[in-house]
Amino acid sequence: MKMATRLEQSSTAAPTKNRNRIIDWLRQRAGTWPIEELARHKAVPAHRHTVWYYLGGMTLFLFSIQVVTGILLLLYYRPSPDEAFESVRFIMTDVSFGWLIRSIHSWSANLMIGTLFVHMFSVYFLKAYRAPREITWVTGMLLMFLALGFGFSGYLLPWNQLAFFATRVGTEIPGVIPVVGEFIVRFLRGGDDVTGGTLTRFFGFHVAVLPALTTAALALHIWLVQHHGMSRPLSVEKQPLREMKFFPNFLLRDAMGWLVALGVLAALAAIFPWELGVKADPFLPAPAGIRPEWFFLFPFETLKLLPSHVWLIEGEAVGVLGFSLGALFWLLVPFLDRNAARGRPSPLYTLIGVFICAYMIVMTIIGLVR
Repeated sequence: MKMATRLEQSSTAAPTKNRNRIIDWLRQRAGTWPIEELARHKAVPAHRHTVWYYLGGMTLFLFSIQVVTGILLLLYYRPSPDEAFESVRFIMTDVSFGWLIRSIHSWSANLMIGTLFVHMFSVYFLKAYRAPREITWVTGMLLMFLALGFGFSGYLLPWNQLAFFATRVGTEIPGVIPVVGEFIVRFLRGGDDVTGGTLTRFFGFHVAVLPALTTAALALHIWLVQHHGMSRPLSVEKQPLREMKFFPNFLLRDAMGWLVALGVLAALAAIFPWELGVKADPFLPAPAGIRPEWFFLFPFETLKLLPSHVWLIEGEAVGVLGFSLGALFWLLVPFLDRNAARGRPSPLYTLIGVFICAYMIVMTIIGLVR
């Protein structure tokens, strides 16, 4: 009996000893000790609003899918007006599962921006931007602007008719800005009109400039989140603190959400594959009902509703200036909302957030049903 017990102990001790040797080897060479300490001690507040904490990880997961599928598409894509459309068609028709990879890339981009919007508004309404997390909010907003830049630059890359004319309309809008408008248009287009140079420039933005900026902003944002921890909403801040371990409790719940997102993404990509359309021809008239992607519809519809002139100023210029000031206000909210900074409710800023959220939803729906 004793001999059997000793054999059993020795058989279980050997794998543990080997595992400890591997961990020690990694610690010495890769410096994994800080990561182990973070996983061991990090905790997440547990309360009735904890569900909103998972949106950041969901957005990061969808961004990771964007990176992987984007690299796969990059293996076959050719960024020139003569070959761009044909290379995408080759991906969809001749490359094994190429149509699926492209559909996943397109659908994950839309889902990522959707979760990013919901994450942004949840942080806003829970006042998670209050001190000492002001810079965390600013880096999150920079990531939002970069995600919209990815969407705008990637839309042109298939070089189809709809993308060509939507890009022409989209790049015309900054031209109404006094003094610098013409420079911005030429900078975006690489010339006076949307041409092959615009395609090459947008490709450079999409695969080099924006990824570099996003990597830096994302690293800073994640570090700040880890440094300050998860913010507790004002409504539960005075209640006794309850926490759950980040690893494995919170991480496993997060992973379950990723699996659900992956299932939804796969279903959308398989049932509703992303269409290619027809090749862009600058000499053809613009197709009827041209409009941008859904996440640009609310400013697009707003500019359409504005009169040609507001007093002595061009209507589009007023709209662009208004959206620019609104974006600046949204970026600086943590420094303007002094009540939240002092740990007090701020109904005025909550009301502003409700109005902005409702306005975006209504104008997006109007743009989709027209």
